[in-house]
Amino acid sequence: MANIRKRGPGQWQAQVRKRGYPTQTKTFGSEQDALDWATVIEAEMIRRVFVSRSEAEATLIRDLLQRYESEVLPTKRGRASDRSRLKTLNHAFGTFRLASLTSAQIARFRDQRLQVVGPQTVVHELNLLNRVLRAATMDWGIALPTALPTSLVRKPKKPRGRDRRVTEEEIQRILAATESTELRAVVTIAVETAMRRNEITSLAWEHVDLKRKIAHLPKTKTDTPRKVPLSSAAMAALQSLQARSEGPVFTMRAESMSQAFERSCEPHRANVANVRFHDLRHEATSRLFERGLSVMEVAAITGHKTLEMLKRYTHLRAEDLVKKLG
Repeated sequence: MANIRKRGPGQWQAQVRKRGYPTQTKTFGSEQDALDWATVIEAEMIRRVFVSRSEAEATLIRDLLQRYESEVLPTKRGRASDRSRLKTLNHAFGTFRLASLTSAQIARFRDQRLQVVGPQTVVHELNLLNRVLRAATMDWGIALPTALPTSLVRKPKKPRGRDRRVTEEEIQRILAATESTELRAVVTIAVETAMRRNEITSLAWEHVDLKRKIAHLPKTKTDTPRKVPLSSAAMAALQSLQARSEGPVFTMRAESMSQAFERSCEPHRANVANVRFHDLRHEATSRLFERGLSVMEVAAITGHKTLEMLKRYTHLRAEDLVKKLG
């Protein structure tokens, strides 16, 4: 039952009591606002769909972002990138209360960000906001009376993936252009195994079985360990280095690895244009299919979780398909 009473000049308190529900109390600036609120709350209780808004109304988005950063982010691999995204979200929504956050506000944020950054960046930011809100409702017990507002916002279309194939002739020019034995091994392993850059830099000798020709990756981007078979070329690249019983295979860090690769591609060196280190993973994936491996076999090597993502990394040449058709 709803009860409205005046608490002082310009203050009206609404209170709703119903068996089976905690008493709900809120103060308003007018009697009509108090009555409207009480009517809605009481109707929801009667229909058995009431969810208390008190904690959501008292919680700032800024507090949720800070809690996510301190409790959840340390367990994530992409914490450096996500920490920067949290700052962006805090600037946009930090002063909002959780209960007041709407899909329309998030959509405006999306549209404004698209004027500054690319669609993929905005998708990452929206996904992070969704994870924060899910943590608040599922793990921290802060109830929302409606669906997550992020679930009602259309995400921008991702840009078309790169389809740059790196030819064997270009790879040989890159290998010849560098004086670094380590970079030559890195490029060869990237093309032969489809390992990600961070997987290559974290490769340890204790996880490389030269007899069985297998490299074990205990930590990957998808948090799923996998074993990667090593081709003859990949084996030769590893054997060109000074093998040890343990420790990192490569001394290069991920960023310096990409920089060294790009320097080797410069016009006065290998003269290979419009190529990035990550293109080697695309090239390797395509080559695995061209060698006749099945979808499941390729996915087991590359670590792709979905067929859609595997397709984004596969660029088969029409001329090669013609040869198969006969």
